[in-house]
Amino acid sequence: MAQVLEFRLPDLGEGLTEAEIVRWLVQVGDVVAVDQPVVEVETAKAMVEVPCPYGGVVTARFGEEGTELPVGAPLITVAVGAPASDGQSEGSGNVLVGYGTSEAPARRRRVRPGSKAPAAPAAPAAPSTPPASAAANGHADADAAGPPDGPVPVISPLVRRLARENGLNLRELTGSGPDGLILRADVEYALRASAARGRAPQPATVPPAQMAEPLRPAPAPAAAVPAGAGTRIPLKGVRGAVADKLSRSRREIPDATCWVDADATELMRARTAMNAAGGPKISLLALLARICTAALARFPELNSTVDTEAREVVRLDAVHLGFAAQTERGLVVPVVRDAHARDAEGLSAEFARLTEAARAGTLTPAELTGGTFTLNNYGVFGVDGSTPIINHPEAAMLGVGRVVPKPWVHEGDLAVRQVVQLSLTFDHRVCDGGTAGGFLRYVADCVEQPAVLLRTL
Repeated sequence: MAQVLEFRLPDLGEGLTEAEIVRWLVQVGDVVAVDQPVVEVETAKAMVEVPCPYGGVVTARFGEEGTELPVGAPLITVAVGAPASDGQSEGSGNVLVGYGTSEAPARRRRVRPGSKAPAAPAAPAAPSTPPASAAANGHADADAAGPPDGPVPVISPLVRRLARENGLNLRELTGSGPDGLILRADVEYALRASAARGRAPQPATVPPAQMAEPLRPAPAPAAAVPAGAGTRIPLKGVRGAVADKLSRSRREIPDATCWVDADATELMRARTAMNAAGGPKISLLALLARICTAALARFPELNSTVDTEAREVVRLDAVHLGFAAQTERGLVVPVVRDAHARDAEGLSAEFARLTEAARAGTLTPAELTGGTFTLNNYGVFGVDGSTPIINHPEAAMLGVGRVVPKPWVHEGDLAVRQVVQLSLTFDHRVCDGGTAGGFLRYVADCVEQPAVLLRTL
């Protein structure tokens, strides 16, 4: 007899609380395979195809396209073991126990094979998580624990993919989340431990539970309805994520800003000469990024983060350079990985690729997280200066205004030069004004005399 299992919206990004249904990929009555994508959703970070952990016949869908659902809300129900799905696996070996559920662990229960399916698809039975006490003792009854090759406690499909791509066996990990739930931090910790040992991933001790940020209940979405003399616009999606991050930055980071005007005439001439030589075009943003990475090599204090619990400043080895990009969905900050190891041509290509993905709404969560320093070119909006808010948990952001002809004293004479205002907003906990001023002065010197950069490479 078929069992009807309910698949709920999982946490797609370790902390995202909601997602909007963009497109259904299956219809009621369709047969789905284990881990087959069933719906495309848009989160505050990216478009994501959500795979279903069960194989069988789709018996119900919840939510129309355009509907926003909180994490843990039902997505579809699947009849497992129905005649139309004979031969299908009942579940993925990587599927998490309690996948996407929001009930308290004590209230969850496992469906016994052969048990009677619920009469209505809207309230099917769901798989359960082993009791915490039993998991801690290393044993449990057969009903609660399941077979040794049964599902492992993972919720996020991104966590499963990260483990799969790196050859990590999730069954060998002990999660630091509630009831042993395996979080992204656990997988990343195990991979770092394996890399430190210089061999393939092995079972590793996971970080304490406090290293993983607990999931927060999703706020009820509010409709944009007139109220009094104004209009209520809900802070959700990208705008909501940006609001939360900026508010946290203002609460936690004691920031300061310094700025300087620079003569960018020679930098603009150098770019024109580089592009006239043929080959891929070099963008101004790429040249500024190259200057940034060179400056961070001289002033590594600004490529860091603050561990508030340990009261330590953590200086980071690699420069993962974020850059602000305005899209129809709002402001996003794609990240160029290992920017310090790329030349101007490689930086130009990666900026172009990420910008196009941002405009198309296809950036992945991995391409929007993990930055260590941000370059913000607000000059594209036609403004000269700004005091930007630091992209938490980074320690600094370089702002670049428009390049505009202005009167300037050049070699003792008054001339019209291409002038740009540069600003640096920094976390005063990681350095003092002398370091910040030195960084900004070096950047300005490279803008005014690009040969300075060549001398220091």
